[in-house]
Amino acid sequence: MPGDLPVGKLPPELMARILARAPCEDPRVLQGPGVGLDCAVVEAGASLLVFKADPITFATDRIGEYLVRINANDIATSGAEPRWLLVTLLLPAHRCTAAEAEAIAEQIHAACRAEGIAVIGGHTEVTHGLDRPIAAGALIGEVAREDLVTPRGARPGDRLLLTKGVPIEATCVLASEFPERLRGVLDPEDLERARDFLREPGLDVLRDARIARGAGRVTAMHDPTEGGLATALWELAEASGRGLVVDPEAVPVPELSRRVCDAFAIDPLAAIASGALLLAAAPGDSPAIIGALRAAGIDCREIGEVGEGPAGVRRPDGSPLARPERDEIGRVFEG
Repeated sequence: MPGDLPVGKLPPELMARILARAPCEDPRVLQGPGVGLDCAVVEAGASLLVFKADPITFATDRIGEYLVRINANDIATSGAEPRWLLVTLLLPAHRCTAAEAEAIAEQIHAACRAEGIAVIGGHTEVTHGLDRPIAAGALIGEVAREDLVTPRGARPGDRLLLTKGVPIEATCVLASEFPERLRGVLDPEDLERARDFLREPGLDVLRDARIARGAGRVTAMHDPTEGGLATALWELAEASGRGLVVDPEAVPVPELSRRVCDAFAIDPLAAIASGALLLAAAPGDSPAIIGALRAAGIDCREIGEVGEGPAGVRRPDGSPLARPERDEIGRVFEG
């Protein structure tokens, strides 16, 4: 019997039911599982440990680098520094060579060296039934108690800021995985530039988070991944219990990203969007944070504000911003 779940994240109602049943009674757990909560936080003496686990499933090109960037991004949203990584690498039987396995490992190692992350273990095997490599990481970060940031911290009146634009990751993945569908839409130079969105403007938001926190009061951060910015806004609203007012017209969409999205008939606000950082900032500090990021060469725009509850996301005219049922690129991968 065929399954009834599409490619991508579980539906939020199903995920909420599953997470609500997770045993998490240890008093040292300060933040456990929940929709919209990027990381777990655990007491560890003088500092706090922050935990994140994430796989790379859509991309195959440079998945080792993807793996480190995606997990480090979620650690960054907590205000923590990434420290220790465990990797699970599943390679497809009869489809992967030793040289390819070593290449993926070196991508992971190089990205970790660049961020000062120690690779401390994991598991690697050749697995039956796969048609592509699957890489999953568990990354542990460390943060001082007073520096912890969580999505629950957003307060009424805070401004919603977004760095770089969306959807950076979808642009890179679609150009890398389906180049034949973009020939005739993009010239060879633009196609290569789209594939290189991994590095420019880049998937890394560690620097974005550090600069923002150094420039003013950041009350919440979230990493827009599957489901794109629209899903990230809904997750932030649910985690904080606040109503968000967002102007979609204020969201920056790079011209090349828009062309790629148009070619696949997908909504750029609902496609996987790692590389952008969603922040809630104290209203008096918002201009300084935007200025500091722009001075560092990182575009940042104000796209909305945090209101009172109940949790939800609406446009300035009061109409709701639809919550995507799934990530837009899931449809592309399904055919």
